[in-house]
Amino acid sequence: MLRAKNQALLQMQDVASAVSALQYYANVQPSVRGRNVYVQFSSHQELTTMDQNSQGRKGDQDAQPNRILLVTIHHLLYPITVEVLHQVFSPHGFVEKIVTFQKSAGFQALIQYQSRQSAVSAINALQGRNIYDGCCQLDIQFSNLTELQVNYNNERSRDFTNPSLPSEQKGRSSQSGYGDGGGMYALQPPGARPVAFPQMGNATAIAAAFGGGLPPGISGTNDRCTVLVSNLNPDEIDEDKLFNLFSLYGNIVRIKLLRSKPDHALVQMGDGFQAELAVHFLKGAMLFGKRLEVNFSKYPNITPAPDTHDYSNSNLNRFNRNAAKNYRYCCSPTKMIHVSTLPQDITEEEIVTHLEKHGSIVNTKLFEANGKKQALVLFETEEQATEALVCKHASLIDGSTIRISFSQLQAI
Repeated sequence: MLRAKNQALLQMQDVASAVSALQYYANVQPSVRGRNVYVQFSSHQELTTMDQNSQGRKGDQDAQPNRILLVTIHHLLYPITVEVLHQVFSPHGFVEKIVTFQKSAGFQALIQYQSRQSAVSAINALQGRNIYDGCCQLDIQFSNLTELQVNYNNERSRDFTNPSLPSEQKGRSSQSGYGDGGGMYALQPPGARPVAFPQMGNATAIAAAFGGGLPPGISGTNDRCTVLVSNLNPDEIDEDKLFNLFSLYGNIVRIKLLRSKPDHALVQMGDGFQAELAVHFLKGAMLFGKRLEVNFSKYPNITPAPDTHDYSNSNLNRFNRNAAKNYRYCCSPTKMIHVSTLPQDITEEEIVTHLEKHGSIVNTKLFEANGKKQALVLFETEEQATEALVCKHASLIDGSTIRISFSQLQAI
């Protein structure tokens, strides 16, 4: 598994089997957990597997086992603090220092043990495990750093060998200089600022938003902003419902339903990359009993007109802030939706009542993160979850405008 690249290497028994597999998937689109995957020959002739104790995780990085670990936490539903990390990692040896930071790959931490043996023990025991049930998954690598520098003891960094360090002064960052953790990535110079992810185009920044590489099948070079959506259900669809769906992949400029073809619509995205994401993740999605066809339009943009809905100034566009975070959550429709900005006194029963007309709800989970109520709702099918999203995103519950997106979690 090449975790950093969202790729995997698979060795067949012989060349004929590999050729057969590749030929088969040349005509059949393979998917894993609802996401299209792509198969091609590797330049490697053979894979070498090693005992986990030697940590030969080829492809992730070439760093040799040492006493500092780079930890990335995926599916972050609950806040992770220095205290939580210390509780998780200290059973495997004396933890000297912890530094946490938020980077393009997500929430990360550097954990420095007193000995290399403790670090090896921790990575063998904890790699791939969840801190909490069903979320906060640990992805651990060896860092190339030889010593962590901790200037402050606070909720983001801690030197357990020097408890007399001051707490961080407001407005300053104790994390500058570690870049993406110093494992696979080069260190940034002291005082380096994180990349500001623009709304538009910057391919390097966008790639970083996906953890260093674009999803398979995404080129990042498309410059066509408008997509044509066909095979819609004209009795059920409208511009706002299309906005709710397509805004998962970028900011929406305009949407136009084609009166001459009631099952067709044009959607103009904020830029070509966002349009490419929409085409990639929504082609073939089921909605209101129809399988959507999503392709790039021959029109570069949608001309403003009375029958065109303009969303360019909508505060419901999701990529005006935290663009990098939103890019990381892009995926094909799933059975699970994530509901946020809920009223503080909401109950699971109220959430079910609000959504159940759109399909069979298998399970729900209400939780609090950063002081805000959120929920996971698992439907029986992806189509039901998609309908709930397009109909209920930006709807009101007790005066609160809720936000809905797809969750990549498989179970609650």
